[in-house]
Amino acid sequence: MIDMTRSDSPIACGIDSRLANLHRALQAAGLDVSELGQMADTGLAHEHVWLYRRNGADWVARVPKQSQMRLAPQANLDYQACCFARASQGGHTPALHAVLPPSDALPRGGLVVSAIDGRTAQLPRDLPAIARALASLHRLSLPHPAARTPLLAPHSPWPALIEEIRDQASYLAQADISADTHSQIFEEFEHLEAWLAESQPSSTALISFDAHPGNFLIQDDGHAVLVDLEKCRYGLPGLDLAHATLYTSTTWDIATHAELSVEEVHGFYRHWATAMGDDDRHRDQDTMLQCRRAMWLWSVTWCAKWRVENHHSHDATAGGEDWSTELSDPALIAHVRDRVNHYLSPRIVARVCTELQYLQRLDLFG
Repeated sequence: MIDMTRSDSPIACGIDSRLANLHRALQAAGLDVSELGQMADTGLAHEHVWLYRRNGADWVARVPKQSQMRLAPQANLDYQACCFARASQGGHTPALHAVLPPSDALPRGGLVVSAIDGRTAQLPRDLPAIARALASLHRLSLPHPAARTPLLAPHSPWPALIEEIRDQASYLAQADISADTHSQIFEEFEHLEAWLAESQPSSTALISFDAHPGNFLIQDDGHAVLVDLEKCRYGLPGLDLAHATLYTSTTWDIATHAELSVEEVHGFYRHWATAMGDDDRHRDQDTMLQCRRAMWLWSVTWCAKWRVENHHSHDATAGGEDWSTELSDPALIAHVRDRVNHYLSPRIVARVCTELQYLQRLDLFG
């Protein structure tokens, strides 16, 4: 979750030690900022600070709490900077303005990006706008394979994704889940593996891999802006479409909470296909539906991982991945715990699997 809306109460530099450290880093980078406004703590990976400027449009500082990509501080910044630089070519993401290197003041450094004036997404009303924003990424020309780094760009995206899911699934045994939930997750994983054994290679594109509705802001003209770009990669576009519309995504963020009908999900895929225009490389129904299964498996196994990892102490070395509850506001942690428990319940697992069965009966792009 991420809240990129303007802070109502600017905080003068120096009142809060974290803001003072950020202010020093901004000064060292030669960036002209008059005031800093601490934004609500709504994400497990970053703090966000509104940067008020005397001249020009405002900015937002993204200060990492951790690296979900398991990267060291500078490598994490380089990765995220590349995400913003490449995705912004599609016209639906904030622009990158500066990279604040790791320092004593900011052990994990930070990024400075354009501030976006916009409201949170309202579903299903804003699904067409979100579909257009995702298509803006998926339509971008692919760089030569050698030029795709530092972003993840596996030669075969499916095996790499399966390995990620397996890694997270290793936490299921420690996550205190019901036998029904455990059985259903592994049954769906077996369905995915069986399909992969018979499938053809899938086309890749630049994808967000974090396209849940809470990561979009809607501007006055209806333009959707994807504001969180930490995990972009060259992979399967169907993962983004799934992440935008799965129950585990649309009910994750309080501000964008919605339970979509099968018809509304179907309509979203059709809006995306329209936005893609003549580019039909990714318009394969079987692949799209298996991406939906895979994205849910990735999400629900992440829930198991978080249930185990959040009890660990904060990594004082400011290294890579860190899910410690010490890094976030208690209200945020309580919300995440509620969602994780909900998504791991047998009833919700069955709900997601049933929806997939209904979608399999439809002409997804018809």
